[in-house]
Amino acid sequence: MVNKNMKNYLEFEKEIKNLEENLDDLKSPFGTEGISEVDTDKIKNTQVQINEKLKETYKNLNSWQKTLVARHEDRPRANFYIKKIFESFTQLSGDRLFGDDKSVIAGFGLLSQKSVLVIGQEKGEDLNSRIERNFGMMRPEGYRKCVRLMQLANRFNIPVITFVDTPGAYPGLGAEQRGQASAIASSIECSMSLTVPNISVIIGEGGSGGAIALASSNKVVMLENSIYSVISPEGCASILWRDQSKSLQAAEAMKLTAKDLLNLGIIDEIIDEPLGGAHRDPNLIAEDIKSALIENLKFFQGMSKNEIYDHRKSRFLKIGRDKGFAKSSQTDSGLGYKEPKYAKIVKNLNKNKFIYVGVIVAAIAAIILFI
Repeated sequence: MVNKNMKNYLEFEKEIKNLEENLDDLKSPFGTEGISEVDTDKIKNTQVQINEKLKETYKNLNSWQKTLVARHEDRPRANFYIKKIFESFTQLSGDRLFGDDKSVIAGFGLLSQKSVLVIGQEKGEDLNSRIERNFGMMRPEGYRKCVRLMQLANRFNIPVITFVDTPGAYPGLGAEQRGQASAIASSIECSMSLTVPNISVIIGEGGSGGAIALASSNKVVMLENSIYSVISPEGCASILWRDQSKSLQAAEAMKLTAKDLLNLGIIDEIIDEPLGGAHRDPNLIAEDIKSALIENLKFFQGMSKNEIYDHRKSRFLKIGRDKGFAKSSQTDSGLGYKEPKYAKIVKNLNKNKFIYVGVIVAAIAAIILFI
């Protein structure tokens, strides 16, 4: 018997699907021969097999498979997390220029009895809501709404929390006519200039400038099976090879998984997902995200506005560098580049290479003479 409420399975989950269908059959007392006794031992053994298969499968996911998990139809969305994590959430709408954008939810709420601004890119849960939410692709009015509320939060010293889940900003003609690029740039500028802590959580797809506009934060946290990249693997494959079938090759080359990005210093933390992905236990992952947000906000307690601003600035300036930018002195308020030790050694060798060569030649000559 097939479960009518069966989950949506990905291509690499076929064996898991078969096992779970068998489990549903075992749990049902109505078999092919009528009412029968439920075999609890078989149920336990099958559940153990499912858990082992899930562990084995999700332990060895490649970049393309993680992309599919990040896009999973049943994956929890921003709206779910907002309802589960924050108390007394009050949604605010409109950019005061054109209209409201349903693809982003924004408002003020309480986290551990402290006020926070919450912004979440929302893809929708079914076909109708996905069309209404424009599949999470924000328009210019959405980014301007975010800028308006971030400036308001900054004025009242309220931290900002963003949930990122978008394939990218909406590329439609109307959006371009209303200044899509300018709106994204303004959102990035606003995020970077805040003097209150801002924390971004990438819960699914973090695609292109549409994601960066809300992820230019003091702390960037990713769920284990989420992705964050400048372009989708399919888009990359189409541009480089004119062949979307090379999406796996593109995904591996782009280093878009949480583990790769943590190693590169682009994100700060990875939140482990339940066995089989966040969609298998949404309540557990919501609790883990809540704990991570509370801990990250505690990090900024006692920091001045300038220290929070400098922390964010230094975080982005050091990406791609060994040491990055730091205070050039205790009295200097600017940021200066701290040169790595190995770079100093190489620089010194290049500068004095003829002297070192001469010393080495003289040493070798002396050794030969004594022999």
